[in-house]
Amino acid sequence: MSRPGGNPIVPDYAGPNVRGIIPALLGPGPWSATPDWIPDAVRSARAVVLLVLDGLGWDQLQSHAPLAPTLSSMDGRSIHTVAPTTTATALSSITTGLTPGEHGLVGYRMVLGGDVINVLRWAVDDQQVRRSHPPSDVQAYEPFLGREVPVIAQGELQNSPFSEAHLRGCAPVGWRAPSSIAVEAAAQVESGERFVYCYYNGVDKIAHERGFGPYYDAELRYSDALVADLLATLPAGTALLVTADHGQVHVADRIIRPSDELLGPVTLQSGEGRFRWLHCRPEDVDSLVEIAEGEVGDTAWVVTRAQMLDEGWFGPHVAPPIQRRLGDVALCAHEPVSFHEESDTGPYELVCRHGSLTSAEVNVPLLGALVD
Repeated sequence: MSRPGGNPIVPDYAGPNVRGIIPALLGPGPWSATPDWIPDAVRSARAVVLLVLDGLGWDQLQSHAPLAPTLSSMDGRSIHTVAPTTTATALSSITTGLTPGEHGLVGYRMVLGGDVINVLRWAVDDQQVRRSHPPSDVQAYEPFLGREVPVIAQGELQNSPFSEAHLRGCAPVGWRAPSSIAVEAAAQVESGERFVYCYYNGVDKIAHERGFGPYYDAELRYSDALVADLLATLPAGTALLVTADHGQVHVADRIIRPSDELLGPVTLQSGEGRFRWLHCRPEDVDSLVEIAEGEVGDTAWVVTRAQMLDEGWFGPHVAPPIQRRLGDVALCAHEPVSFHEESDTGPYELVCRHGSLTSAEVNVPLLGALVD
């Protein structure tokens, strides 16, 4: 049955999906036998470098193709990211090869023991909770199938709690300027590493702060040049793969403040602006859905936790302890809007946002090229 705004794109976790990249590359089979949605460059490669460009959605890449000639020339296709389409959840699925329902980092802000924890900051309000909520307990699975993989990312991220949650056990290689990424990646391959993971967040940062426009265009050109630099620097026989954790929607000042009537039954809010979880008592779920559909049904999918679990939004299996990290009713925007929540604010109002299950957010690139 169709819904207002069309149907949400529920990620295909069994098919072309970011969670399948690491199992395809680091699993027991040879690269020559990787799934057909993995770019051909991998199949004859001696080493693989995976670059995650945070925030670069497939839809945005297609609409800005002239600004990214290197990326546009690479072999590949769009694949799905995960739900919600947010960095904390998607990066954890990329590195662990697991669905959100398995690794348990099910949102940017999620409930743990009655607290709403910001997963990227690993904080409740402004209080760090690394001791009370140890990252390796909250996300218990080893990344990269237990292998010690070189991870080339910003040096200041190396010892963060979120890095511990989704990158522990790796061999961190910090960079201070993105111009070092290609140099470091080449050095790792030349030293004998067969797989290297790289992360760069410039596209996401600029989209959040500036939205689509000249600053975004400049950053996309810069990111494309970074990819070109990798292809020019990596040793022959190396396959470069490029993917992303989510896309973006330009929201600007289209912020919806839920009414007092809508928030009446709500005891807590979590999630983020385009995937806003409302928590309530079990007996209030039906009435909350009715109020929400009447108030915001023209701009968002109003979906219960039970419905999401039934439809497999977080994967086919979500254990009861992970289910308790979810809310009861979600407002998932299908229009370019965001839902305000007083506790979910930062130093500036985000211009581009993500989190929901529209094409602009769910579809991400998986591109490849073999260095010759």
